[in-house]
Amino acid sequence: MHKYILKRLLLLIPTLLAVILVVFTVLALTPGSPGRTMLGPMAAQEDVDRLNDRLGYSRPFAVRFVDYVGGIIVGDFGNSYSTGKPVFTEIFARFPTTLIIAVIGVAGAALIGIPIGVLSAVKQYSIIDGFSTAMALLLAAIPGFWLGLMLVLFFSLYLGWLPATGIGTWRHYILPAITISLPGAAWILRMTRTTMLETIRQDYMRMARAKGATEKRVIWGHALKNALLPVITSLGMGFGSMLGGTILIESVFAMPGLGTLVVNAIRSKDVPVVMGSVIFLAALFCIIMLIVDLIYAFVDPRIKARYSGSLRGARG
Repeated sequence: MHKYILKRLLLLIPTLLAVILVVFTVLALTPGSPGRTMLGPMAAQEDVDRLNDRLGYSRPFAVRFVDYVGGIIVGDFGNSYSTGKPVFTEIFARFPTTLIIAVIGVAGAALIGIPIGVLSAVKQYSIIDGFSTAMALLLAAIPGFWLGLMLVLFFSLYLGWLPATGIGTWRHYILPAITISLPGAAWILRMTRTTMLETIRQDYMRMARAKGATEKRVIWGHALKNALLPVITSLGMGFGSMLGGTILIESVFAMPGLGTLVVNAIRSKDVPVVMGSVIFLAALFCIIMLIVDLIYAFVDPRIKARYSGSLRGARG
C-alpha cells in the first residue's frame, strides 16, 4: 500500500504542471494588465508600463512561465500584486472559512442523504420513497444562490433568528451550511437509493436472510457497506468541489473565504494569488481523492486484500 501511495503522490507532479500551464496561459490571454487594474483607467500609460515592468508582467510569456515554475520548485510562490504579502499568507488567512463551509456541507449531505436514501430504497414505491425522490429532484434543481437568498430573507430579515452575513460566531455558519448541504444531500440521497436497490437484490442478500439474519442486520450490516463505495466517491469529489466552489455561498453571505479571494484576484489580474490558489486547491483535491481510495480498503475487504497482495508481491 505504501508503494501505491507513493505512486499516487508522484502523479501529482505532472498533474500540477498541466494545471499551472493551463491557468497561466488563460491568465496571459485575458485582456488587461495588473498595472492598469491597480492604477486605474485614468493612469498614464507610462506609469502602467513602469509598474508592469516592476511586477515582471511585461516579460515574454515563456520567460514568465519558466521563472514561475522555478520559483515553485524552491518554494517561492511570489507575493500578491495588491497587498505585497506572500501568496500563501493570503490563502491561509482565507482557507479556514472555506474549509469549515466545505466540511459542514459534506457532513450535512452525508447525514441527510444516506439514511433517507437507505430508507427510500427499503421502502421502494411507497409514499416515503415518492416524497423523498421528489424532494431530491426539487433540491437538485434549485440554484444554490437562490436558496441562500431565500433563507436570508426568511430567517434573517423576516424572523430575525440568524445573522445574514459575516463569520463572527457559529450562528453565522447555519444558513450557509443549510444552503450548501441540501443540494448535496439530494445528490447523495439519489445515489444511495440507486446503489442500495442494486445491492439488496443480490444473491448474497437472500443468502443472509436464509441464514436467519435479521432484516436490520441485512440492510445496515451487509447491504449498506457494499453500497457505500460509489457514495464515498461522490462525497470525496463533492468535498473537493466544495473547497473550490464555495464562491456563490461566500458571495451570498459575505464570507471572506478562498473563493472570494480568487475572484477578486482574477478581477485585479493578481496572477500570483490566482496561480497559488489554483495550485493549492488542485493538490488538495488530488490528496482528497487519494484518501477516498484508501478509505475503500477499510470499507471493502476485497480492495484491502488486493492492496495487501500487491504489497506482498513487491516485497517478494
